[in-house]
Amino acid sequence: MNPLARDKTSTNSNSGCADLMSMAERELSAFFSAITQLYGSEQAELSAEDWLHELIEIDGLPASAREWRLITAKVRVFVTATTGFIGSRSRPRTDRRCAFSELS
Repeated sequence: MNPLARDKTSTNSNSGCADLMSMAERELSAFFSAITQLYGSEQAELSAEDWLHELIEIDGLPASAREWRLITAKVRVFVTATTGFIGSRSRPRTDRRCAFSELS
């Protein structure tokens, strides 16, 4: 087998992985910024953990910006439910997981 052909394949798969990583970084960064503005940095950190947990729970990695956005939308619903407000700088409720189970 031609060693250059092997390198090309490796580069193509690395490129796809880099694209997925870039989409994930953009989506999580935008989500984190929005939650920070709406609810403060403490809630943003908790929400980022929820976002990452949601990513771990799905089968496979999202392949499009739309699929990444679905993760964000799901966690955003959870954030709204746990804080009790939309766009308020209030403190989150302490029973975060209880509110999430109500959404399921």
